[in-house]
Amino acid sequence: MRVLLLILLTAATLFPADEGVIQSLAAGSDFALTLDPNAAPWKGAASVFIDKDREGNVVAGHRMEFRSVWTEKNLYLLYIAPYETLNLHPNPSTTTETMKLWDWDVAELFISAEPNHLRHYYEFQVSPQGEWIDLDINRENPLPETWRWNSGFEVKARIDHANKIWYGAMRIPWSSIDKRPAAAGNELHISVCRIQGVGPDDQRKRVVWLPGSFHRPANLIRLVR
Repeated sequence: MRVLLLILLTAATLFPADEGVIQSLAAGSDFALTLDPNAAPWKGAASVFIDKDREGNVVAGHRMEFRSVWTEKNLYLLYIAPYETLNLHPNPSTTTETMKLWDWDVAELFISAEPNHLRHYYEFQVSPQGEWIDLDINRENPLPETWRWNSGFEVKARIDHANKIWYGAMRIPWSSIDKRPAAAGNELHISVCRIQGVGPDDQRKRVVWLPGSFHRPANLIRLVR
């Protein structure tokens, strides 16, 4: 029996289950967005670390932590993002959508509840200054003005200058992204990414969870209790 247990534990270590899947833990109830990773709503949430470039190489100094929890009404996301330098919009607005927010530092979520139509997905961005944009992207039947879509999501952000970390949080209504009632066992295709740094676009850092997932919901988020 001990030998069997040792084999199972060794296998679990060498071959981690569900690579490319993050579990989103059920929260007891909806809560005000908080950027404190030690706050009660985030404490039991699983973490994944976003630290690869699009070819799978580790991007030093940019290992972003990502957590998620859910309720019947909303999906909650937390981003913890160390940085070297910040590339910030000089005139930030937190009350209106910021066009081309991706020209500055952002954390991003791409998400789709349509496994047979993954070229239709939703994009959510938050900046270190609390700016935001949400987009309805349909590469099968392109929409003329994707930015006009309004998900009703909320964001919060702050910069810890002393420790060179910025924090971002999102609350996304299920009604805007999934026709199903939220329930344990539901899965959605996602990609979690980050754009960071100054300089020409081809020199900025695009950091992803797994290779091949930039601007492509190639991973999964699974709702659990």
